[in-house]
Amino acid sequence: MDIKKTINDGANGMKKAVDHTLHEFGTLHTGKASPAMVENIQVHVEAYGMTQRLKDMAAITTPDARSIVITPFDKGVMDDIRKAIQAANLGINPVPQGGFLRCPIPELSGERRLELTKVATRMAEEGKVRVRNARRDCLEALKKGHKDKLVTDDDLKRSEREVQTHTDRHVADIGKHLDAKISELKG
Repeated sequence: MDIKKTINDGANGMKKAVDHTLHEFGTLHTGKASPAMVENIQVHVEAYGMTQRLKDMAAITTPDARSIVITPFDKGVMDDIRKAIQAANLGINPVPQGGFLRCPIPELSGERRLELTKVATRMAEEGKVRVRNARRDCLEALKKGHKDKLVTDDDLKRSEREVQTHTDRHVADIGKHLDAKISELKG
């Protein structure tokens, strides 16, 4: 059994959990326009009878800090996109303008900022759970190697400490990014 590889695989799983959490944070509306706010909205297109992510159906740009412009590749789906954005409950009301939709980003109210802070905290907690799941999987593999006499007692103890060090670092990283997101949300 390759102990180093097992630990590295666990650490990579933890890093992916942190990256996923950061991507989720990017979807939170902080008063500044960002394509990440809308790119993963699922749009059901009646004409095609299917559902796709918005970024697969349209070009998404931010011409300024207060608006997002969505230019569908097929102009016939503009109404479906508009409905999907409204249904996503982001507080964004798209306005059709010729061949594109302009989405003005409203100022955040104090109540909405508090609500988004709670959402960010929940996302961070989910990310920490993913990190801990990666730790659990890694430790289970090491303990199985120990049970099968492929890992010595000393190697198991040392490996467990190393895995815990990775876990602590990644959980702290999520916490640091959460603090930054909350201060950004409080504006």
